Amino acid sequence: MDRAPGLSVRLKLTLSYAGFLMLAGGLLLAAVWLFLLRYVPERAMLINPDDKPTNGVFPVRSVLLDVFAPRAAAVLAFLLVFGLLGGWILAGRMLAPLTRLTDATRLAANGSLSHRIRLPGRKDEFRELADAFDTMLARLEAHVAEQRRFAANASHELRTPLAISKALLDVARTDPNHDTGELIDRLQAVNTRAIALTEALLLVSRAEQRSFTRERVDLSLMAEEATETLLPLAEKHGVTIETSGDIATTTGSQALLLQLTMNLVHNAIVHNLPEQGTVWVNTAVRPKTVVLTVENTGEELTPQLLSTLTEPFQRGTERTHTDHAGVGLGLAIVKTITHAHDGTLTLTPRPAGGLRITVELPVTDEATVSQLPCSTAG
Repeated sequence: MDRAPGLSVRLKLTLSYAGFLMLAGGLLLAAVWLFLLRYVPERAMLINPDDKPTNGVFPVRSVLLDVFAPRAAAVLAFLLVFGLLGGWILAGRMLAPLTRLTDATRLAANGSLSHRIRLPGRKDEFRELADAFDTMLARLEAHVAEQRRFAANASHELRTPLAISKALLDVARTDPNHDTGELIDRLQAVNTRAIALTEALLLVSRAEQRSFTRERVDLSLMAEEATETLLPLAEKHGVTIETSGDIATTTGSQALLLQLTMNLVHNAIVHNLPEQGTVWVNTAVRPKTVVLTVENTGEELTPQLLSTLTEPFQRGTERTHTDHAGVGLGLAIVKTITHAHDGTLTLTPRPAGGLRITVELPVTDEATVSQLPCSTAG
């Protein structure tokens, strides 16, 4: 933004300090005049030498004014110079942290997010601002790094089905006698995977932008619907699903929260024991939050692996491409949807193997339920 040039803050503070000092000096001289000089007689008075040791002629007001006025002017001039010089130095010392904040802001605007102010000293307003700015830079740097990793992984994942499609088309063009039905089936599978990946990317973007209508949502109903929908998949993998809990009402997008629940249950089914696995789905209500917990049996998870499970395109122990591997955005979508609903996502390894995932969302305020729109987010 282009602005007209003006006085610097340091100069304004300097003028303010000097002005206040001059005002204080003027008030002091005025007090001397009001409470001292005004009681001095205008005509000479003789004092009896026998009464007091201070004999002689008492000074009159005009004489004192002739002596006092030049000294007062000199004092005011000294106060002006002292106020300007001292104010300039004092303002510079006071604004030094602000200069560091400005320099850091310029560096951040030029793309250098790794710079930190780290302002020393005890806590005050400037240091609180500097610490808040450092925290903002750290979060922004982490967010940008995560977005870059996400873009790189998305490009890689999208390139794979496109490369496979190109290879299949080249085979069909160069070998007319090749089985056309097999090529079509493989192309359909690759195309289905590319569409699923694109839709998942769009879902992540939509959740991050929070472009959805908020309404009243019961997580227990979401858990029941997800369980019923994925029951055939669970039977195919020999997994038992147990659902329990209370009515847990929050506010948000019904479509996104259903997708969150579906992803959690699907992830718990496909990453389970080879046989006789179990998935537990539970909902609960706490004083300020509602909780959705999805727990499953499975292999023991290390802390290093646990910290990467919510990263995009991370599938269990490795980046695999199986019939149930999905597109690698299951828990990443869960994390994004949870944060979009002002909730928290917690992953905890089970001592006997497997994973416990807990989603906490704000509980519905009954006073605002009537104000929520009733339309379902599209």
